[in-house]
Amino acid sequence: MPPILPDFSNSVKLKYVKLGYQYLVNHIITLTLIPIMAGILIEVLRLGPDEILNLWRSLHFDLVQILCSSFLIIFIATVYFMSKPRTIFLVDYACYKPPVTCRVPFSTFMEHSRLILCNNPKSVEFQMRILERSGLGEETCLPPAIHYIPPTPTMEAARGEAELVIFSAMDSLFKRTGLKPKDIDILIVNCSLFSPTPSLSAMIINKYKLRSNIKSFNLSGMGCSAGVISIDLARDILQVHPNSNAVVVSTEIITPNYYQGNERAMLLPNCLFRMGGAAILLSNRRSERRRAKYRLVHVVRTHKGADDKAYRCVFEEEDKDGNVGISLSKDLMAIAGEALKSNITTIGPLVLPASEQLLFLLTLIGRKIFNPKWKPYIPDFKQAFEHFCIHAGGRAVIDELQKNLQLSAEHCEASRMTLHRFGNTSSSSLWYEMNYIESKGRMKKGDRIWQIAFGSGFKCNSAVWKCNRSIKTPIDGPWSDCIDRYPVHIPEVVKL
Repeated sequence: MPPILPDFSNSVKLKYVKLGYQYLVNHIITLTLIPIMAGILIEVLRLGPDEILNLWRSLHFDLVQILCSSFLIIFIATVYFMSKPRTIFLVDYACYKPPVTCRVPFSTFMEHSRLILCNNPKSVEFQMRILERSGLGEETCLPPAIHYIPPTPTMEAARGEAELVIFSAMDSLFKRTGLKPKDIDILIVNCSLFSPTPSLSAMIINKYKLRSNIKSFNLSGMGCSAGVISIDLARDILQVHPNSNAVVVSTEIITPNYYQGNERAMLLPNCLFRMGGAAILLSNRRSERRRAKYRLVHVVRTHKGADDKAYRCVFEEEDKDGNVGISLSKDLMAIAGEALKSNITTIGPLVLPASEQLLFLLTLIGRKIFNPKWKPYIPDFKQAFEHFCIHAGGRAVIDELQKNLQLSAEHCEASRMTLHRFGNTSSSSLWYEMNYIESKGRMKKGDRIWQIAFGSGFKCNSAVWKCNRSIKTPIDGPWSDCIDRYPVHIPEVVKL
């Protein structure tokens, strides 16, 4: 009987082998330069001072050569610094915290559903099943107009919600940063489903009496990933306007978009979407470098709108009775997976260490040349980021990304707890997640954060931030009165 080979996984710590490989590849230039520099130093010491002095004297420089060399160095340095993109700082941000009077416990939500949909008990039962598995908690909030039976989604009520959410977030931002309204050079507002005239950006300009030469933008119809799109737009504008401040407001107004029909695909958003909003201050001023919380590193945007299924998977339309709602396709998760795949293919080379890129390349070559059935290598994005802010679109979205990116429960904690406490607040959910990490005292100087968001169209957008300084636990904000209770256990099914 031949001797049984030892269990390699037990006899050798594979974890340390992998760590050694990563260190070797990621520091290959340093490890190569050290022996070269050591050899040069030994050779210089061997020559002695007299030979070094003779070697220096043997070099002949005239004035023209010195001037030309100096001019060339100055010219190259000037071109480099002028073409280098301006650094974009995230000075601070503020999230809107809904009042307790807007809270919607499960019992209240289901009671309203039974009264509103009294002629269709199957729709009520469907909403109950969705709510049981949604991952939402008992403290999520809906705007006042939705609390009426039946709801009163009037234009006046929608404007009232917009003013409550946006002005509260803006006031909080002014208080946190000391920013004065006259100091705002650029204003960008994104709200997908409520686009009144005058626009929401004009509403802010009127409220705070902003300057007449302000550059304002109002983005609508761009889904839950519009927050990252707004950051990208602000970055591009700040590149051409030096010494400027940009305020980005991300929100979704629920009042005019609460579906009152019986189509199941349109009832789903009623169970997930809740009140929320955030105001973010970006700046390219060098004076903000010291107090800024984060520095913007990358923004990567992926749009799958050329594909018909992707274009229609999140679609606003009327049902057979004329009720307007947002229809969510059954193919949504598959389409989101394809969009994510395209997005990480682009962002991977920008953020992944050399060790992960090399493994991915070797696996790709092996699949192309040797065996197409080889399992593709999924890069370890935990090597590139310390924190992940996954759009809290629903439990299924977070589960899918955790599985595909091989993330731990702690990496997804901020997303799951945000969904539980605030629900799906659309484009602003990423900022509630960022604030959760800060409130837990986990954000340290040098930490890298990956914000991932999905939106109608279909889009997958990413923003990469680097922490500029260790951030103290905030004493105010949306999590201030409940952070000690989190994380909480979220069961697979909450029996109602």
